Amino acid sequence: MSTAQGARARARIEVTAAIKDEARRQLAAEGAAKLSLRAVARELGMVSSALYRYFPSRDDLLTALIIDAYDSLGEAAEAADAGVGDVAPAQRWVAVCEAVRGWALAHPHEYALIYGSPVPGYSAPEATVPAASRVGVLFIGIVRDAHRRNGVARTSVSAELEPEARRMAADLAPDLPPEVVAALVAAWAQLYGLVGFELFGQFNRVVEDREAFFRHAVTRLAEGVGLVVPQ
Repeated sequence: MSTAQGARARARIEVTAAIKDEARRQLAAEGAAKLSLRAVARELGMVSSALYRYFPSRDDLLTALIIDAYDSLGEAAEAADAGVGDVAPAQRWVAVCEAVRGWALAHPHEYALIYGSPVPGYSAPEATVPAASRVGVLFIGIVRDAHRRNGVARTSVSAELEPEARRMAADLAPDLPPEVVAALVAAWAQLYGLVGFELFGQFNRVVEDREAFFRHAVTRLAEGVGLVVPQ
């Protein structure tokens, strides 16, 4: 790459970052539904036609912000798992859950973008799936490690749910028992319910020591997927 090409590439990276930063400020102030490329361009002193060379549409910009948010959340969760060392899988599970909560509290508007109300007129493309899957893949890995080492406490599912549990296992983790995969999916949903209730105010005047409550709740989720919690 020539010096001129390198300079252009660096400039493009810098402008792209500035556009995203301004878009995040708009998310915080107005919400995702009101995100406007024209408003972003105006705040950055750009003409709209110049911004379209970086993001051809609002949906393209939203997709970039969504992928960044999922990746940031995934990085926080993965760092928490790596940081706890050689501990029981249940302790890894709790550490990852606490990292998810910590990230959400530090980035409430980005959390709302990926786990809040859908943005009218926007449909997330397949490009968001790898980033969106990072935390779920991490949870599957924790349960898989427990299953390979010492096994997991087997849960049960109703006869009605058995076909769906088998389908989910085939899609998500064929090496795990279907009833464990069903419990994993339920725990994943409940985790984000806990975080969302705290972040969006549903715990106001209900739960005061939210850190202790959260740790207790996600420990019970660990038990629900068959992980043995050290006493």
